Amino acid sequence: MTMDFISDDQREALQEVANIGMGQAGASIAQVLGEFVELSVPQIRAVDAAEIPAALVALAGDGIASAVRQAFLGELRGEAIVIFSEHSAHDLAELMSYGDALDAPASRELLLDISNVLVGACLGGIAELLRAEIGFSAPSLLADQVSTHQLLQAEAIAARCALLVEVRFGLERRVFRCHLIILMAEDAVAALQRALDRFIEEL
Repeated sequence: MTMDFISDDQREALQEVANIGMGQAGASIAQVLGEFVELSVPQIRAVDAAEIPAALVALAGDGIASAVRQAFLGELRGEAIVIFSEHSAHDLAELMSYGDALDAPASRELLLDISNVLVGACLGGIAELLRAEIGFSAPSLLADQVSTHQLLQAEAIAARCALLVEVRFGLERRVFRCHLIILMAEDAVAALQRALDRFIEEL
């Protein structure tokens, strides 16, 4: 699938607002963790639903990972997925001085909390710039310590295609890395296009 359903101007505008939104998310995470957060430039592309699992593997690499999912609702709607590398919970716990006392439930709760901050700041920032209404469901664990090839194997993807906005977050002095992926089905992209057109007209 190509990006034909989004114009070049709309894609550039989305890149701009996503970059600002990711910066706000990075600042929020940095405040929580007390460390500088490194960000990649957001990558925007459209894929068929069947290609999404492979796209996640290509992004996160081979290995073991956990993932958190969180729906966003309103004028902008879709689903955000945050993929954490194998030892992310341990790295975060160490950084936040939890020591070795972090059990499995507490570890999962930590990933949910970090995902909630990340998704809320990023998508909240995008929605604010586009003057679009947005709300969020509670985050939930999508996968816990599984092969990256299995991240979405058991999940039904209703949309025939999706718009992927990908960004990588990392900590300057830690091995911690996570990836935020925003999935928007084709029918939800029309609302995004309208919001982007408003943004472009007001520049």
